[in-house]
Amino acid sequence: MLHELLLALLGYTGDLIIDERENQKSLGIQSSPEAPSSDECTFKLAPDISFLQPSERDVIERIIALGFYYRELDRFATKSQNLSWIRSAKEYSLSQTSGISSGKIKKSSVYRRAIANGIVEILSVYRSAVLQIEQNLLSEPMPILATVTQGLNKFFVLLPPLYELILEIERDDIRGGQLLNLLHKRCHCGVPELQACIQRLLWHGHQVMYNQLATWMVYGILQDQHGEFFIQRQDEREVEHDSSHSDMLEKLARMSTDDTSLTDWHLGFHISLDMLPDYIHMRVAESILFSGKAVRVLRNPSPAFGFQAAMNYQQFQRGSQSCQVFTEHIPFQKEPSVAAQMTVEELLPQADADRIESMLQNLKDSSEFLKRSFECAVDSIRAVAATHLWQLVVVRADLNGHLKALKDYFLLAKGDFFQLFLEESRPLMRLPPRQSTAEADIMVPFQLAAIKTIGDEDRYFSRVSLRMPSFGSTVKSSQLGLPKVKDYSDGEMPLDGWECIALEYSVEWPLQLFFTQEVLSKYRRVFQYLLRLKRTQMELEKSWASVMHQDHTDFANKRNDRTNSSIFQQRRQRFRPTWPIREHMAFLIRNLQFYIQVDVIESQWNLLQARIQESHDFTELVGFHQEYLSALISQSFLDIGSVSRILDRIMKLCLQFCWNIENHESSPNTSELEYITEEFNKKSNSLYTILRSSRLAGSQRAPFLRRFLLRLNFNSYFEATARGVLNVVKPRPTIPVLQPQ
Repeated sequence: MLHELLLALLGYTGDLIIDERENQKSLGIQSSPEAPSSDECTFKLAPDISFLQPSERDVIERIIALGFYYRELDRFATKSQNLSWIRSAKEYSLSQTSGISSGKIKKSSVYRRAIANGIVEILSVYRSAVLQIEQNLLSEPMPILATVTQGLNKFFVLLPPLYELILEIERDDIRGGQLLNLLHKRCHCGVPELQACIQRLLWHGHQVMYNQLATWMVYGILQDQHGEFFIQRQDEREVEHDSSHSDMLEKLARMSTDDTSLTDWHLGFHISLDMLPDYIHMRVAESILFSGKAVRVLRNPSPAFGFQAAMNYQQFQRGSQSCQVFTEHIPFQKEPSVAAQMTVEELLPQADADRIESMLQNLKDSSEFLKRSFECAVDSIRAVAATHLWQLVVVRADLNGHLKALKDYFLLAKGDFFQLFLEESRPLMRLPPRQSTAEADIMVPFQLAAIKTIGDEDRYFSRVSLRMPSFGSTVKSSQLGLPKVKDYSDGEMPLDGWECIALEYSVEWPLQLFFTQEVLSKYRRVFQYLLRLKRTQMELEKSWASVMHQDHTDFANKRNDRTNSSIFQQRRQRFRPTWPIREHMAFLIRNLQFYIQVDVIESQWNLLQARIQESHDFTELVGFHQEYLSALISQSFLDIGSVSRILDRIMKLCLQFCWNIENHESSPNTSELEYITEEFNKKSNSLYTILRSSRLAGSQRAPFLRRFLLRLNFNSYFEATARGVLNVVKPRPTIPVLQPQ
């Protein structure tokens, strides 16, 4: 009887101790071998045993339940440790195809296999205890049942919870990070033996996670065949159905095969919240995601990047004293070809890769998961990856030079170039753009202005090209994949069709990591605003020059022709009322332009440059640059709909005023000018009223706004007129549409 009891403790039933599940099979009731285990113990004493007392039956049935738990745990471990799923790629593909066709797909799990290894360790201790009990029973002259109970006492608190654990795992198909999360929750219990046991299982699961972290953060490789890691590849079908990535998909579809690392950076990987354990903070997971993507970029440089990177690196060494820490990598005496080869090999030095692997190995060797140590290690690894990515983008790819180029062309820092461009294109812009040739037409004065003002030493101008988004594709056919600039099809049409002029900037690997499409679209938005502002200012100046030229001509004619002097005097009297309003327009536009160019752009540029010099972290630079662009947009009022609409209307009124003056030099349209004057006064006073409100002038979003208001209202004119601004505007007179000439 005792020997059959010992066999039952190891999962083997017989005549005295039976398995009700096997009895069901003998009666023809079959169950699937893949079916989950029974919730209740099926090991029972045979009902025909009559020589046992009821108390003895209760003790034995309580003991043999451990045998049932052992058998089910061993079955789970054997099934989870099955390595039959490891096969060649062809066989695996065929099996998946057949599995899909039959509707039965068996999901494998390396995490379950790791947990199974831990369960095997616990069961081996249990078997040793059973063996020790057998030896004790054989050595005793009078074997008693209490010997068995005493020897297995600690397993009564271990095996039942473990059995419940595997039941939940199989019932809910828990895998990967979900399994780690379940084990971590089960660790919080009041039984020290059970807590130590669950912690050991969790340790085995963490070994798999640390191996996946090592391949991801050291080599940039995602080793996850069964989708159990919390870093996963982005499913192409998910991306296609995500409308927020539509512009990015259009860009990535046009990329060459050499830009796969950039595709991976933007849309290749994501954090799976289902597989992220609760005890790993989202910030830590994002650091892990960034580190792996950074390592992928560093280990897979673009083939065309080498030589240019070496030249930029040497220029950076000569011009910056703050980067002396990197001067030991590429000596100046090296030949360019050798230096280029070294830049490819040393983007991620082997010493730093070994240091990352060593930090992960220390975590792996720890007997328990220490959250603080884990987060500190991840932060250190992220700092290493971010520093080398900073060196790649800032030093080797000459980030500061490209930032300066974007400031020169998108923020109109090259004022002489854009002044000449607007003057050369002024006759063209007085006519409506032609649908078929608008871009080619405007490109002629653009190139002419470049020839006259931009020297050969400016190596960034070749990256700039002109677009007319509402009139076809870009002129520069080599630049593909940029998102569409906002057109006017869904709102108010532009005044003359030329307001949609935009710039494009061609960036190469690895600058796409920094200058994303969202960033370039913000630059284009600011550029269109500044170009319209500068064009408005130039038109006001040209209109004044035209009127003064006509006045001087009339004055000369008056001296030569005394008979028609009254005609010249009448013409001068008709134009006299237009001079004050033109001066008011020019005063507002000049001050607005000065505020944006000096108070906003230059101050934010100096702040960005100071931050670039102080930071050696790529993610910090991205954040600083985002703050820079956000400050440009917010302090220029482009993100305030009411203000931007008023400014847009004011610039249109100024252009209408200028064209009206030039189109009616002999006899200006008085009613139209009166309407423009009244509308401009209303809009300008509304603008001043909004800007001087405590919500804007008293906030930190526009620190230099008070200076702008002070320059506008230096003699209290705006403040006085704003109080009496008319709320009702006279109906606009019906006049024939006149084309500017």
